[in-house]
Amino acid sequence: MLTFKTTLTSLALITGALSAGFCQNAAQPGAAQPKPLISSIYTADPSAHVFNGKIYIYPSHDIEANVAQDDEGSHFAMQDYHILSMDRIGGKVTDHGVALSLKDIPWAGRQLWAPDAAFKNGTYYLYFPVKDKQDIFRIGVATSQSPTGPFKAQPNPIPNSFSIDPAVFTDTDGTSYMYFGGIWGGQLQRWHTGKYEANGSKTDLKKDNEPALSAKVVRMSRDMLTFDEPVRDAVIVDKDGKPLLGGDHDRRFFEGGWMHKYNGKYYFSYSTGDTHYLAYAVGNSPYGPFTYQGILMKPVTGWTTHHSIVEFQGKWYIFYHDVELSGKTHLRNIKVRELTRRPDGSLETITP
Repeated sequence: MLTFKTTLTSLALITGALSAGFCQNAAQPGAAQPKPLISSIYTADPSAHVFNGKIYIYPSHDIEANVAQDDEGSHFAMQDYHILSMDRIGGKVTDHGVALSLKDIPWAGRQLWAPDAAFKNGTYYLYFPVKDKQDIFRIGVATSQSPTGPFKAQPNPIPNSFSIDPAVFTDTDGTSYMYFGGIWGGQLQRWHTGKYEANGSKTDLKKDNEPALSAKVVRMSRDMLTFDEPVRDAVIVDKDGKPLLGGDHDRRFFEGGWMHKYNGKYYFSYSTGDTHYLAYAVGNSPYGPFTYQGILMKPVTGWTTHHSIVEFQGKWYIFYHDVELSGKTHLRNIKVRELTRRPDGSLETITP
């Protein structure tokens, strides 16, 4: 989730330029432009997983809440989650209805933003960021015996959790990790000292010559309900091993992190925020550091960029969103397209 008022001019330029050729552009020459996976509701921030040979998608559920737009993203006033499923890419998409609602989370105040899910111990876990009753983003967890819910929320947020965009990755040894964090409306910058600053900066601190704020990573407990250690920085570095700087807007982390593993390497992909790229960096450990590799996807029509990457039936796919259906930045729709991976493991850049 991003701020809006400060860069409306750049939004207009990006949206206008991309919209002009929207139907003609594709990921690769000759490829068809993907269509929204579902049009009965607005969806965004899709976290895709393969459970029992089927694709399940855990997105945000955008609504027209008639809340004034501001730098905190207050108009993203989502109130519940719908879970989607599909048997195959290009096949029918099923909406399984409301899986978790704001009113059913005892500690929640407002704004159910981008969720993720995991399966372990015979249980499905839904991880979600929501502002508590003090208007501070925390990360909660809900459980179900079905991948489509309904999910029952734990009575309190995960201890020591904060900010937004949880993404849970389970390694080949069975250990699970959560990656999270988002700047501006996601409040990550307000935690830069380790404690929440209620009157802290509403921006990314504007410290262009200092190391950029990092996404967070933490090992999950065996029961998947708590953190098993102190939260760490998931540092992104350049080819010389130096941390990316705050002013490096084309490359630094901003929000929307995702982890996948390929040939023993850990691929951390993320949104650059105000430059609207999806970028990726690669490391030898789930903790990083992650060396910047390049742009995964150029800007979509709209404002925010949030994605997931999943392997299904021997191919890799990226799930993402744009605003084809509404043309409004807060009413988005999710899409999917195939990733092209080069022989050395690098990813070709997608032009949506």
